[in-house]
Amino acid sequence: MNVIRSALFYAGYFAAMLVCGLLFLPPSPLLPLKSRYRLLNLYNHFILAWFRLTCGVRYEIRGRERLPEGPCVMLANHQCEWETIFLQLLKPPVCTVLKRELLRIPIFGWGLRLLHPIALDRSKPARAMKQVLTQGVQRLQEGLSVLIFPEGTRVAPGSRKRYNKSGAVIACRAGVPVVPVAHNAGERWPGRRWVKNPGTLHVVVGEPIATVGRTPEAVLADVEAWIEARLAEISEVPRPVGAEAPASEKPLV
Repeated sequence: MNVIRSALFYAGYFAAMLVCGLLFLPPSPLLPLKSRYRLLNLYNHFILAWFRLTCGVRYEIRGRERLPEGPCVMLANHQCEWETIFLQLLKPPVCTVLKRELLRIPIFGWGLRLLHPIALDRSKPARAMKQVLTQGVQRLQEGLSVLIFPEGTRVAPGSRKRYNKSGAVIACRAGVPVVPVAHNAGERWPGRRWVKNPGTLHVVVGEPIATVGRTPEAVLADVEAWIEARLAEISEVPRPVGAEAPASEKPLV
């Protein structure tokens, strides 16, 4: 049954990408940025609803009311594609830090380019770090929130990697709060398998963490402690304690 559900989901997923690409991409460059987000994010709304309908997934989202009025840096754990779709809708307009290769995907990547992401070449870590710090502050000053996955790559449920402090550095430099987000999306939408799993997908949004007068290290410690504590509560797969990525696997941003 899960195989049939997943096949139906992907049929709609790719059909929606094609239709939205043909209808939404041509007029998007002519629109102001906020209007562009609203138009292109119609695709995100459809995918989330289609995933829930076809794959038997129920969403439980807590803490939306905690989001601040102004721009912020959102730091979330990264398990699969689902959160990259959902978090675009949590506090738009939001600038996402992502790998440059995604911009080369036909239709999908073209739409991403129009949303002013921070696209990094991960083969050049020093340059990537400088880019994310500079452009991240610029985006916040322009009124956009910034989304960063501090683990730097997808991490399967039940695994853990070191959190990078670049998001906390950006927030401290700009004087904006950090909003931590925890979810178990990888248990419903496995990152390296196409078959989806029914059940409840939990998302928890934390209280904004102040950055003014604090060090990035202190802010990041609060973020990591909060996210890991929430994951221990909402995850079906047991969480490891105190694990850290080997040096060869440490994230760029």
